[in-house]
Amino acid sequence: MSINRKVQTLDEFTIQQLRDFPQATGELSNLLRNIGLAAKRVNVEVNKAGLVDILGDAGTVNVQGEKVKKLDVFANDQFIKVLQHGISCAGIASEELDDFVAFDDEKSIHSKYVCLFDPLDGSGNIDVNVSIGTIFGVYRRVTPVGTVVTKEDFLQPGSSQVAAGYVVYGSSTMLVYATRRGVNGFTLDPSIGEWTLSHPDIRCPEKGKIYSVNHGSFFEFDKGVQSYITACQQKSKEQGGPLRQRYVGSMVADVHRNLIKGGIFMYPGTSSKPDGKLRLLYECNPFAFIVGVAGGKATNGKIRTLDIVPSSLHERCPFFVGSKLMMEELETQLDQNG
Repeated sequence: MSINRKVQTLDEFTIQQLRDFPQATGELSNLLRNIGLAAKRVNVEVNKAGLVDILGDAGTVNVQGEKVKKLDVFANDQFIKVLQHGISCAGIASEELDDFVAFDDEKSIHSKYVCLFDPLDGSGNIDVNVSIGTIFGVYRRVTPVGTVVTKEDFLQPGSSQVAAGYVVYGSSTMLVYATRRGVNGFTLDPSIGEWTLSHPDIRCPEKGKIYSVNHGSFFEFDKGVQSYITACQQKSKEQGGPLRQRYVGSMVADVHRNLIKGGIFMYPGTSSKPDGKLRLLYECNPFAFIVGVAGGKATNGKIRTLDIVPSSLHERCPFFVGSKLMMEELETQLDQNG
């Protein structure tokens, strides 16, 4: 992967894409730019969160049973408002909301796309200034254009995504998004307030030296997962030596690092929570799509994540994602210990 030193903004990049594909309508590009706008607004608040009364709990619990942070509420509102006021989104579903939201104005009902997102992943790290992020997936609606969207438009397998991406709010703020044509990363240049192309054509290395997992739950994992983790720790010098564990506890930060450097991220089910904790629609599917386009793999331990047909908006599933060869080693361990 090369680092692009020529400044090309997100708008310029999407316009160039339209020139290369004259049959495109530009609706998806416009939707991605709207997501970029909402992310810039969230970034401003993330950067000054320690200076204003936006840290801490909002006093409510989301549909997942988790305490809602004030910044979670702000981020959720920003993405809903920007997408609703645009002309390229027919409805949204959010990790923070009980149900989907259909936009029923005349412009929105004629939009082709719906968007599902986790507005602020890793929000438990907000108060301690650790990287957090936004995750999103975009689907072409299955109900007729010109009508109000229904739940059917949101309960699609991840393989139906037309685009997916994430934003990392860290030492620099970065937007990474994937279409079937490739994965590209844009870094926010605060001097001009624009997303600039910094990581064109991202490819996930076939192998890496990093594994990301919560070791505190080791004895609750299935034998296959335990076996793979042990193998990561016991690799011989001839095999490249033991792998390094890196686990931030913010999925966006962990998967982003592994996508760039090579590695594997694991959030298995446990004996007490066999379905795991991560949400299929808002977290797993977008990353499975992104890493898959970049050359990696993603699974729930049994089948490809993108092939799972969801039955509910807030369905959870075990999740393994990362470099192709590392994922194949994991799958071998899971098969042998199944």
